[in-house]
Amino acid sequence: MQVHTLRLPWSTPTSMLRFIPRFSPTHNNSPFPLPSSSSSSKIVMTASTETSKPKPWLLVGLGNPGSVYRGTRHNVGFEMVDAIAEAEGISVNSVRFKALFGKGRIGDVPIILAKPQTFMNASGESVGSIVSYYDIPLNQVLLIFDDLDLPFAKLRLLPKGGHGGHNGMRSVINHLKGARDFPRLRIGIGRPPGKMDSANYVMRPFNKKEREELDLTFQEGAEAVRVLVLEDFNKSATLVNSAKSSKLLNR
Repeated sequence: MQVHTLRLPWSTPTSMLRFIPRFSPTHNNSPFPLPSSSSSSKIVMTASTETSKPKPWLLVGLGNPGSVYRGTRHNVGFEMVDAIAEAEGISVNSVRFKALFGKGRIGDVPIILAKPQTFMNASGESVGSIVSYYDIPLNQVLLIFDDLDLPFAKLRLLPKGGHGGHNGMRSVINHLKGARDFPRLRIGIGRPPGKMDSANYVMRPFNKKEREELDLTFQEGAEAVRVLVLEDFNKSATLVNSAKSSKLLNR
């Protein structure tokens, strides 16, 4: 046992020694108790947990609300979100931020699923609010929507880009203050036949054969989204993109 010697000036009377407090390395005599090693480790762990808490991914499908639009070409974004929700066991029945809304996980990664209920041309109102509230980085905001310029039932995953003439995407970009650096998954619905107007075509339902093909596309898309969230963009893009369509990357 180590003995600690208290050195005093020569003039200190011996009678005063009894008034000198004795300190023990195992007892804290201070009125401000020191944290124990266990409590300090808890503080460090709590701080570490808070700072390392991952931001959620936001997966948004674009479409129009209401039964009259259900199953139409313009609403394939909604259907892809439904496919992801089913694959991952997530309910998208809450109404928040002007959207049908659900929270869950893909693996250990937190995700938010949203289907804006503002009608297509005002989709950005919902998306902008969610991004702002949860402070989600734009590279973790995936927009899913229909694309007239892609062959039917084909997928294209892009890291960024413009709105490509899509009014829903135009609204989203506007409400993100012009930012375009967020990924998007385009779902091909093909061009309208003959001289049919595009606005009319996107509101048309799918026939039985198209529906069967599209259901396979939704399965493929849900798997690609899982890879995107758990691994990385490039690996996910390889699952869905083809070299022949590389010209679309800069559109």
